[in-house]
Amino acid sequence: MESRVITINRKNKLNFQTNEAYKSLRSNMEFCGNNVKVVAITSCVPNEGKSSVSFNLAISMAEAGKHVLFIDGDMRKSVILGRYQINKVSSGLSHFLAGQRDIQDVIYSTNVKGLHIIPTGPVPPNPSELLGTSRFKLVLSKFREIYDYVIIDTPPIGSVIDGAIIAQCCDGVALVMEARTISRKFAERVIDQLRKTGCPILGVILNKVDMGGKYGRYYGSYYGRYYGKYYGKYYGDYYGHKEG
Repeated sequence: MESRVITINRKNKLNFQTNEAYKSLRSNMEFCGNNVKVVAITSCVPNEGKSSVSFNLAISMAEAGKHVLFIDGDMRKSVILGRYQINKVSSGLSHFLAGQRDIQDVIYSTNVKGLHIIPTGPVPPNPSELLGTSRFKLVLSKFREIYDYVIIDTPPIGSVIDGAIIAQCCDGVALVMEARTISRKFAERVIDQLRKTGCPILGVILNKVDMGGKYGRYYGSYYGRYYGKYYGKYYGDYYGHKEG
């Protein structure tokens, strides 16, 4: 059987601060417990960065020695293949859910050691119906036995129901929110919808913080002072430095 390998091309490497943020996110995910293995990542609305967060989290976990499966579950508007210049993909999640492919035909190994990917496949006319089938839930239960972590990028839960359907099959869900964009009232409605799925909410991931602005300086100086107590002057200087 031909080896199904795809290459992830990362044009822009993450800077030190962003790398540290993903390491912290990875550690927080690990502290959620051994029973949290299948995790959905969603957002309130499009363009909050949940696809980048979920994909980079999966990569970070794999680089830490974990056996990780990333599932691109945003079958309505996936950006992963284009953003990371992933080619040579002929089959994906929609093929499997529709019964057109076996699961081994849609899992690809990558040039990141320990990381496997299931891409979305072609856009189906009925994503929510496909995700709601027992076929999806059953295969996730099998993945729990194979992988250390399964990270699923889902559509924004404030826009379509797909994310809630996926969350019902997961051990936990994390919500990506763009800084200073979503109103509190809307966020509360989204969180309420997540609670109705019965899936534990692991937390909120604050994204797109302007480190050069007022709030960026607040987060930088706060964490510089906080971690400086434990890790010494270097971290205090780094995170507490003035921007621009």
